[in-house]
Amino acid sequence: MQIRGACHCGNLAFELDWPDAAAHIPARACGCMFCRKHGASWTSNPEARLRVIVQDPAQVERYNFGTRTADFHVCKRCGVPAVVTSRIDGHDYAVVNINTCEGVDPAMFDRSTSDFDGEATEDHLARRKSRWIATVTGV
Repeated sequence: MQIRGACHCGNLAFELDWPDAAAHIPARACGCMFCRKHGASWTSNPEARLRVIVQDPAQVERYNFGTRTADFHVCKRCGVPAVVTSRIDGHDYAVVNINTCEGVDPAMFDRSTSDFDGEATEDHLARRKSRWIATVTGV
C-alpha cells in the first residue's frame, strides 16, 4: 500500500510504501515536549520504503535536541514536522508523522503512547535500527 503525506503547505512531502500484509498501522504519540507541543504521532515499519520529496529545501529546517541523534524535518513555511530521520552507522532511518498522511482511513491507525525519556543513547539507536523505516531516500 502506498501512503502519501505532506506538511500543510505541501513543501515537505513523502511517499511511503507500506507492507501490504500489515492490517493496521502503528501510531505512537511520543511523550517528548517537542512532539506533545506539535501533536505529532509517528509510524514506522522496518520493511517499509520512504521517499522524501522537498520542493524548496531552503524552507525545511532540521531540528534536533536532547541526544541530537534524530533530525525533525520541519517546514519553515507552515511549521509542520512531517518526517524524522536518524543517521546510524552511515545509514538513514526514518519515521513519519501520521497526522500528515493523506487519504488513509483513521481506523487503520493503531494508536498508542510512548515515552523514551531516560533511555540511554545506545538504546535509542538500537531501537531505531530495529523499528524505524530502513529504506529512506531524498533526505
